[in-house]
Amino acid sequence: MIEKIFRFGLVASLLIAFSPRGYAVAADMDFSAVATNADETLTIASVTDLEAIRPMIEGFQRHYPGIAVHYRESESSSLDVATSQACKEDRFLADLIISSSVPQQVALVNNGCAQKVDAASASLLPAWARWRSELVGLTAEPAVIVYNKKAFEELPVPDDRFELIDLLRKSDRFVGKIGSYNIATSGVGYFFAFEDAAQASTWGRIIEAFGRNRVQFYCCTSDILDRVADGRLSIGYNVLGSYTLSRVETDNRIGVIFPSDYTLVMTRAALISRQAVAPGAANKFLAFALSPEGKSILEKKMHFFSAVDGVDKLSELAPGEGNSIRPIALTPTLIIALDKEKRRVFLEQWRKSVLVSGP
Repeated sequence: MIEKIFRFGLVASLLIAFSPRGYAVAADMDFSAVATNADETLTIASVTDLEAIRPMIEGFQRHYPGIAVHYRESESSSLDVATSQACKEDRFLADLIISSSVPQQVALVNNGCAQKVDAASASLLPAWARWRSELVGLTAEPAVIVYNKKAFEELPVPDDRFELIDLLRKSDRFVGKIGSYNIATSGVGYFFAFEDAAQASTWGRIIEAFGRNRVQFYCCTSDILDRVADGRLSIGYNVLGSYTLSRVETDNRIGVIFPSDYTLVMTRAALISRQAVAPGAANKFLAFALSPEGKSILEKKMHFFSAVDGVDKLSELAPGEGNSIRPIALTPTLIIALDKEKRRVFLEQWRKSVLVSGP
């Protein structure tokens, strides 16, 4: 297997505190206007780490020195609740909402909680990364499979899910050595799993094989990567590639697979809230983030692919002659994942398959 690596960075995680507004935040920071007198203040609520997004905010302020920025970092589940409640009560929470909880972002747009983004900005994006000119994707982040290279010294590395299933069926050497997100508690884990089930027939066989091999569950990407690196795990499934590809740049113990049957790609999506008090500043921020300079900051300093051309760049990394990169489009079909009954049934089937007791 040919391994190709794109430069990414891994940002430090921050401890969670609670804000006076009643939702969990990991950071709450003011970026004063560069100019002496601020014309307006842009408030951003996001799940992106403060230190990761700092270069974008600072770059934006170099172009718009009269705009101050108030940044609130939150856990995705807390932000989901806060944004829905603020919309329902017609109350201001933030001008700009940026989240990886994509189904929730689509639902907010469909519920009339957003306003239109400037057409010039939205037009820069491919169709999959925009919805109704009110929701725009900023990043392109793949779901990859990772493996401990030493564990595969005498084994063929699987290229796709079919080969992974065959490998897990033929050997018991992976019992307790596979890791993935706990989709009952991980938003991105549930999102990828739900899309897996919708994309192909292999989902049922994958979780069956995971159950037989007593898959281990984790909340966070770093937990999986740490364990694959030191050999406590041999395989990590559906791991967020934006952090993984950074790690492998400095840790050659980890290998990365872009599954050749399909590689899901998600985007961190942004909307301007209906209650925004600085919609003009929010539009300027999005225009900057999608501009050539903003893309450069996103890739070189924030270490993410841009939604503008990220799928093309990811396609260069993926093996095989066909294009296995499959972006998850911003459409109303994503809202199905939020249906409480469908979620209950999906998780029940998942638990029955993967939480199999064994010797």
